[in-house]
Amino acid sequence: MPTITPFLWYDDQAEQAAEYYVGLFPDSRVDSVSRMPDGRALVVEFTLLGAPYRAMNGGPGHPHTDAVSFQVDVDTQDELDRLWDALLADGGSPTACGWLTDRWGLAWQVTPSMLGELMSGSGDPEANARVFEAMMQMVKLDIPALQAAAAGR
Repeated sequence: MPTITPFLWYDDQAEQAAEYYVGLFPDSRVDSVSRMPDGRALVVEFTLLGAPYRAMNGGPGHPHTDAVSFQVDVDTQDELDRLWDALLADGGSPTACGWLTDRWGLAWQVTPSMLGELMSGSGDPEANARVFEAMMQMVKLDIPALQAAAAGR
């Protein structure tokens, strides 16, 4: 059966990025590193939250863009804050509405797992609109504030 594995291009820090990412999530590890004759990493195979990924040191010319991002759904504000801060560390930049770009230029969305329910699951279009409007004012998402918007507080 065919499989699909995200394959990420880095200038020269694929191994460092993979090692950093696996330190952020449970059930994550670096599985293997294929090296060039001079010892530098070429392709890094790693697992995040049980899913396979590959990263390659391909040199400059192919930067990451916001056209592809990794969405991380979390259950608590503490977990959201931890991942947000870790992904921004050492040169990342926040964007808007839960989006950020890490130090290697990879886009992430750190979002509450209940966001879909808050935005559309209530059956109340006014509540859904309040949540949407609240989210549009945020950079890092604030779960209690989104819940308050849904409740009309």
